[in-house]
Amino acid sequence: MSGRFISFEGGEGSGKSTQAHRLAEAMALEGHDIVLTREPGGTEGAEAIRSLLVSGDPGRWTAWSEACLVNAARADHVERVIRPALARGATVICDRYIDSTRAYQGAGKGLSDDALRALHAQTTGDLWPDITLVLTLPQGKGLARARVRPESASEARFEAHEAAFHARVHAFFEALPKAEPARCRAVNAQGSISSVAARVRAALAPC
Repeated sequence: MSGRFISFEGGEGSGKSTQAHRLAEAMALEGHDIVLTREPGGTEGAEAIRSLLVSGDPGRWTAWSEACLVNAARADHVERVIRPALARGATVICDRYIDSTRAYQGAGKGLSDDALRALHAQTTGDLWPDITLVLTLPQGKGLARARVRPESASEARFEAHEAAFHARVHAFFEALPKAEPARCRAVNAQGSISSVAARVRAALAPC
């Protein structure tokens, strides 16, 4: 594969979707072949699974049920969208990927990181991003943002989890860039959209 795979990660309300769109638009204007996508989602089947994951009661699924649903969606997404795009040399920009599974079902809900990595390897052929941009905010600030988003009423299942869950997710994302510096880079998500976008481009500059 000759393309480049960039993922955006972070907790609720960190601005991942906004910054992924901004980056995709900027790179497309520069002449790059860009595929902008998201997880869970990206294909018709994966979007159907997304609706099962992001709506309903917080206790709707067990941790392993969630992990299996996420990986079923990802398997379809990788096979139908991500790998074909990379094979033709495109840059794939994905709003969430494997690190969200490690954060939410792993750190948040107690599944082991080794088990989640093994499941990921089976369902994707062990496809990882070339670079992961982790958008960081003070704990609680992102969640407050998320709760006033237009889609918050229909996709609020994870936001409705208890504070301790969100604290564990936050801690995972805070630690990730230091734990895996070869792939992951922290981006301060505070400030205007334009200022954060500039930090995103700066984080990508060395690669």
